[in-house]
Amino acid sequence: MPEQPEQQAPPVQRLRIRYAKRGRLRFTSHRDFSRAFERAIFRARVPMAYSSGFNPHPRISYAGAAPTGSASEAEYLEIGLAEAQDPAAVRAALEEALPDGLDVIEVVESAGGALADRLEASHWLVDLEATPEASATAVEAFLAAEEVLVQRMTKKGLREFDCRAAVVRLAAEPRDAGSRLDLVLRHGVPSVRPDDVLAGLAAAGGLETEGAPLLTRLAQGPLDPATGEIGDPLRG
Repeated sequence: MPEQPEQQAPPVQRLRIRYAKRGRLRFTSHRDFSRAFERAIFRARVPMAYSSGFNPHPRISYAGAAPTGSASEAEYLEIGLAEAQDPAAVRAALEEALPDGLDVIEVVESAGGALADRLEASHWLVDLEATPEASATAVEAFLAAEEVLVQRMTKKGLREFDCRAAVVRLAAEPRDAGSRLDLVLRHGVPSVRPDDVLAGLAAAGGLETEGAPLLTRLAQGPLDPATGEIGDPLRG
């Protein structure tokens, strides 16, 4: 009879973590971040729970990761621990172990349910090298459209989808070197990203930009359908 893998005990505590990607660390891919985080867990001596099977791995669940190249103040993950810990102590230890630019903002005990289910929408700022007038005109045309089709290359090939339906709020305002978009996106399938909305603004309103836009996620969490505001996924 083949040898059976060791069965690990279930976690005794689950912690939810909010962290930020800032500065040059916004170019960290999700894979690179997960490696850096696991190394930080080890250096910080956090007593992780492990999965069962022939290749046990630490119980870490990632949710709603921002695209590579995006800055973010609202990235989330959940860890399972083999021993109960003070969340504040875990935050301090991880903050010390992670590189500057990957910054732990908050650690709380899990309130139950799936963390991913609470991440219903995201609030983005998109800084563009485009005139405020051109941005405002494109936004007006985009919002007036019932459907805006864009294309994106995926693992299954080129895909066409509507990016308009996911936009809860979109406004343009001037900034020093161009314009800024204030954008709230509803999460769904297909997942619509800020760069998809930029493609939609070009398609619907003829928006032309120079250089790469700077994307910053300010928040993600439960969406209030009445107000379009995003709540805190670590509460409730």
